[in-house]
Amino acid sequence: MESAKKRKLEAAGWQVGDASDFLGLTQAESELVEIKLRLAAAVQQRRSDAGLTQAQLAKRLGTSQPRVASMLAAKDVSIDNLVRSLLVLGADAAEVARVLSGRKLRTA
Repeated sequence: MESAKKRKLEAAGWQVGDASDFLGLTQAESELVEIKLRLAAAVQQRRSDAGLTQAQLAKRLGTSQPRVASMLAAKDVSIDNLVRSLLVLGADAAEVARVLSGRKLRTA
C-alpha cells in the first residue's frame, strides 16, 4: 500500500495491517502460510513451464484435477504434497530449498 494512502486511512481512524494481523496469526503461523504460498506458486510455475494442464499434472500425481486446483491455490494441502509435486515436475532439493527460503526460482 502506498504510504500516503496508509497515512490517510490511519488519520481517518482505520487500522492498517496485513492478513496476519487480521487473522491474529502468530509469526510461525504466518511463515507457514507464506511457505505454502511459495510452494504452490512454484508448482504452478513448473506446471506452466512444462505446458501441462491441471488434468495432466493430476494424472502424473495420481490425483484429480480439482485436487490439483486446490493445491495450486495452497488450499487444504500439505507441504509434503506440494514438495512431492515439485519433485515430480523435475525440481531438485536445491530448488525446493530456494522456494522455501523465498529466493528467486531458476527457470526450466
